[in-house]
Amino acid sequence: MSTRSARPVSASAIDNHVYKVFPNDMNSHQTVFGGMIMAKCDRLALVVAERHSGHVCVTAAVDSIHFRAPAKGNDTLLFNFALNRSWGSSMEIGARVEAENSYTGECRHILSAFFTFVALDEHDKPVDVPAVKPETQEQQRRFSNAEIRREGRLATREKLSAR
Repeated sequence: MSTRSARPVSASAIDNHVYKVFPNDMNSHQTVFGGMIMAKCDRLALVVAERHSGHVCVTAAVDSIHFRAPAKGNDTLLFNFALNRSWGSSMEIGARVEAENSYTGECRHILSAFFTFVALDEHDKPVDVPAVKPETQEQQRRFSNAEIRREGRLATREKLSAR
């Protein structure tokens, strides 16, 4: 882990980043194109990683993207991101996206995902990042669960490389 002091989750989190859905965001089924949501998630997760690390970061893995419900025309998307945990040069960022009906205020949870980023130095080599300091019980739960997901990623990588 980095010699730099641990940083609280709130120092890099993004809460309720707003995106208004327009007709050009729709797919042929007249719901919001999932690839557009995924691209916005990757960019916002990058902001969290760079805020936390203080370095240029790159996407290393995307785990468990789950589309839970569709977003529709006239919805407003609310993007929420928080750093769950860091290890050496890598960090896991959790994403939650909700669709808000702009007229009634009703919100629907539409997507959850986990992004892993690696921080790079000026020579494009991995560089250590600060530890994460959970501030709430929910953040502590996500901190613990991140280790389980990491162990799964590493086990899968090992199994595939043995083939």
